[in-house]
Amino acid sequence: MNVEYTGRKFEITPAIRKDVESGLAKIRKILRDKFETKVTLAVEKRRHKAEITITPRNGPLVALAQANDMTIAVNEALDHLEKQAVKYKTKWRTKTRHNHSIPSPKKWNGEASQASLTTAVGLEESTAVEVVVHKFPAVAKTTEVHLVRTEDAVSIRPLTLEEAIKEAHFRDRDVFVFRDPKGKVMVLHRTRDGKMELIEAP
Repeated sequence: MNVEYTGRKFEITPAIRKDVESGLAKIRKILRDKFETKVTLAVEKRRHKAEITITPRNGPLVALAQANDMTIAVNEALDHLEKQAVKYKTKWRTKTRHNHSIPSPKKWNGEASQASLTTAVGLEESTAVEVVVHKFPAVAKTTEVHLVRTEDAVSIRPLTLEEAIKEAHFRDRDVFVFRDPKGKVMVLHRTRDGKMELIEAP
């Protein structure tokens, strides 16, 4: 298992390595994929911080945690990473299923048209080509819009782009709004293929 450790004001002990590697083994079973791992362990003002980044095929997953003890912080980060891995695997499976499903050519909008007429177009009967004419509904179905207010997708303090990406991963948000150090409003958006897209507000 390829794991890169970085300690900032903290000495990485064999016990911590064992905890990290046993947690990563569980995540590897979930993803069924090889990935590189970076583990940064730091102590700041008596707070123990653990940051674990893994890089599977479709984009990185980042988990941050802090506690009074490094073992607790590492285990919390691994738990969060495990939840992200399950979500990542579910999204990947759903996307794969959608890509492999081939819609029927005789269907419109997912439903077979009950009122379809078969007519022929051509000058003579021998050269006529069959054409299927569909009758579309007079009123298209619309779905109700449900609005839910959230503050979890917005950063109050200014962030650099790197900090915003980590924060979006940590909060597990597909859309994350923040201001850069110059005060400009930026929006991070996770696309369906797992990549992060940056939108600069005018």
